[in-house]
Amino acid sequence: MKERFIYLMENYFDDSLPDEEKKELFNLIEQQPDLKDEFEEQKQIKEVLSKMKMKNPSVEVWDRYWFGIYNRIERGLAWIAISIGALIFFGFVSYHTVQSLINDTHTPALVKYGLAAMLFGLLVLALSVIREKYFTYKNDKYKEIQR
Repeated sequence: MKERFIYLMENYFDDSLPDEEKKELFNLIEQQPDLKDEFEEQKQIKEVLSKMKMKNPSVEVWDRYWFGIYNRIERGLAWIAISIGALIFFGFVSYHTVQSLINDTHTPALVKYGLAAMLFGLLVLALSVIREKYFTYKNDKYKEIQR
């Protein structure tokens, strides 16, 4: 019963309660005086909160905020550029490795392509692991806690 009352009261204060549910809410309030007290208390809280206004941060706070945002964006873009550059570089090296393997007539084709794919995959995986370890270390909330 209490859960239903809370549901009805929240929707009433949000102005999203249909008429039949409003009647149900007011019937509950009439039947139980403790619910009426809770309803009035919540009504007062709602009025006080509606009159409150957020204080605008000072210029210094905004400057620090935007500086932090720019740093995060710059670092994110830097990591994207590094990742793309590394992929291009390792792709180029892998391509030339594959070319030299293709030109080698003594190695079977399946071995050539398999070796090239494996080397490229290992390089991409290594870059991904290094980047993930760096971000994990940087954002670890518990890194200063000693076990």
